Amino acid sequence: MLKEFKAFIAKGNVMDMAVGIIVGAAFTAIVKSMVDDLINPIIGIFTGGLDFTNRYFVISGEVASGTSLEAAREAGASIFAYGSFIMAVINFLIIAAVVFLLVKFVNKVKDSAVKAEEAAPEAPAGPSELDVLLEIRDSLKK
Repeated sequence: MLKEFKAFIAKGNVMDMAVGIIVGAAFTAIVKSMVDDLINPIIGIFTGGLDFTNRYFVISGEVASGTSLEAAREAGASIFAYGSFIMAVINFLIIAAVVFLLVKFVNKVKDSAVKAEEAAPEAPAGPSELDVLLEIRDSLKK
């Protein structure tokens, strides 16, 4: 089992996966900041200042009106936090859109690189060895 584990770790795919996970974590932090700091305020303008993150229903327990979601959870109340779910959906949609645009951009760059290789004119080929020999033969005949 130890040999198999060493072989697994030695593969390049593991390093690629690790880099992908690290970049993904950093990307998630960027998207979270974008949603919290840029998208939510814009949504708030159109919804009259409504902030989805603290929207919830109390299923059971006593929670004072206007209590934040975090405080309501700390009070031990059973909470139906639909605002958190809405924000998770918005985060997902933003991440999906950004990844889609990123993949589209990468594919466009790849396609343009392939087209550039195909379109690159080949250097004009000089006369072949047979052409040179035929030319020499013809000049000797004269």
